Amino acid sequence: MQHEWTMARIPRRKSGPHAKPDITPKQVAGTKYIRQMLDLLKPLREHKDCPNRDLHYDELVAFILLYFFTPVLTSMRGIQQASKFEIVQKKLGLHRFSLGSFSESAAVFDPELLVPIIEQLAGEVTAVADNPRLAALDLAITAVDGTLIDALPKMLWALWLDDENRAAKMHLQFNVLKSVPTKTTITDGNGNERTVLRDTLAAGMLYLLDRGYAQYSLLDDIINAKSSYVVRVDNNAAYEIIEQRPLSAAARRAGIQRDLVVHLGTPGHSSLHERRTRLVEIHVKGDPTRKHNNRVSSKKTFRTTTGEYTMLLSTDLLDLDVLLVAELYRSRWQIELFFRWFKKILEADKLLCLTKNGLTIVAYCALIASLLVVLWTGRKPTKRTYELICFYFLGWIGDDELLRHLEALAPADKAAS
Repeated sequence: MQHEWTMARIPRRKSGPHAKPDITPKQVAGTKYIRQMLDLLKPLREHKDCPNRDLHYDELVAFILLYFFTPVLTSMRGIQQASKFEIVQKKLGLHRFSLGSFSESAAVFDPELLVPIIEQLAGEVTAVADNPRLAALDLAITAVDGTLIDALPKMLWALWLDDENRAAKMHLQFNVLKSVPTKTTITDGNGNERTVLRDTLAAGMLYLLDRGYAQYSLLDDIINAKSSYVVRVDNNAAYEIIEQRPLSAAARRAGIQRDLVVHLGTPGHSSLHERRTRLVEIHVKGDPTRKHNNRVSSKKTFRTTTGEYTMLLSTDLLDLDVLLVAELYRSRWQIELFFRWFKKILEADKLLCLTKNGLTIVAYCALIASLLVVLWTGRKPTKRTYELICFYFLGWIGDDELLRHLEALAPADKAAS
């Protein structure tokens, strides 16, 4: 008898990714360093998202830090699973929480309560950049920039291109000499970088800014805040030359073409025009084997590439060596390297939380994690040092072995800097 087989009789395998294996207690170790953080987090202890829930603010932050240093924890569900382990509950004094508690807590806790912790840790870091010329400046050299974080369409607050292309934006301030982040603000993808910087200006700073911050009223506000700046301006910027200074042979070899003192802008249309401003013109040859990414669109959706080009740098530091002006702007690249660290190494752009408040808390915790790496190792946060710390948290290496590895990395890190 011939059987007629139909598709309904044939078992079909469901499509989609394989289920992740459960996390085991042996994969969550290295709690020694998190315990050191718990004392610092004690001021957060009294804060709870709801009287009926047991997840306190300090516990939420501790779990997020554990997530950053434990590679096997890749999601909020993974963190919740780890909260069940005896090693986490006994050694850290943390309690099991539900997924609902995590989501709701991240949505209502005040992120600004983490700012004093970030400032305290940043204050404990000593300069790790080996550049005596920059260190001699009596200013906090701070690179400023913003980067986009991909968001989901259902994150309605994360306005960007359209309903299907949403994004958040992290506005960051980065201490160049210490190689650590000092301040961040989360907005929607259309958040204005100049407005955010204006709202956070402080005295005694030297702000290193790219072309997107070249707004004359903002530069005037920086001076009024008792700080200074080095910023790239458009090549077609209007200015009146007051003085053209002679250039040394070393400056010409470095590509510097002109060192001018000018009135920047036009009379009546620029609050900066009445001030004497430095304008440095530099010819950049570029790498013939790799074209330079020279222009970023206003929405940061594309880059245009060119070969050789000329850039104009503006600064209010009239007496600074012209070579040092160029070196300062070059050091701004460190913030771009930090963005790569933030997204590719820490993977802090993964959406543990979907609310603006929760995403801000995660970003602040990522800054705390970065500061801890520098404090624990005494060097810039690199992929290699981060890997070693993660190995420690996984229980693969012990205290002595971690220290030996870090000491062995010291010469290589110094050469790289």
